[in-house]
Amino acid sequence: MNLFGHSSEHFNVIRSARRMLVAPLRRRLPALAWRLIALFHWLISFTRDGRAHFFPVSRLDWAGALEADWRSVRAELDAVMVKLHEVPNAQDAYAGQEALASDDQWKTFTLCRGLNQFVDDNCRRCPQTHRLLRQVPGLTHAMFSILAPGKHIPAHRGAYGGLIDCHLGLLVPQPAERCRIRVGDEHRHWQEGKLLAFDDSHEHEVWNDTTGPRAVLLMYVVRPLPFPLASINMGVMRLVPRVI
Repeated sequence: MNLFGHSSEHFNVIRSARRMLVAPLRRRLPALAWRLIALFHWLISFTRDGRAHFFPVSRLDWAGALEADWRSVRAELDAVMVKLHEVPNAQDAYAGQEALASDDQWKTFTLCRGLNQFVDDNCRRCPQTHRLLRQVPGLTHAMFSILAPGKHIPAHRGAYGGLIDCHLGLLVPQPAERCRIRVGDEHRHWQEGKLLAFDDSHEHEVWNDTTGPRAVLLMYVVRPLPFPLASINMGVMRLVPRVI
């Protein structure tokens, strides 16, 4: 019996009732999130760029400045790669990547993890890259993504088309055509100093069929959209961050 005259059995009944009410909502949240995402994908299909596999780099106002200073980023990547064995494997750095990588052939050096949430220790090692990343509006993630020779990342897709996956080519082995990415039914390859952008909610796959490592500065940025879709996009990302 507590101070208010209620027994422990009374509170057990309340807790059980609460669980019965909340549990169905928790089970429904993922389904509701997927429905919300599907609705948003349908809405953006009517915009200027629609659901194209590859996103036009010309629509990213910040791309030119990044490409113009790509050698500064490459120099800092080179310094990181001197101790490549210390760079985390993708599946160790990011939960859920075990289906894509189980070896040490895909390395990820993270610089930003969350909307403008920079990884201080790594950014101190790459001050010029950090400076350039701070000029990218809507940046939600950034890392050096390094693939070993012969590495293949199997077909997969991201959850949400409200973000654009952007790759700045930093180290592209020859022949470049054998170091490539497929998004949907389209194939492209990276070029050093050039940005490649795509909607990773489409199925995509990566090959490095060369004898050298491939490295890009990988960034997720908020998709440029007109009002009110831009506001809806931010709202979806806040509501279902665990799914995205």
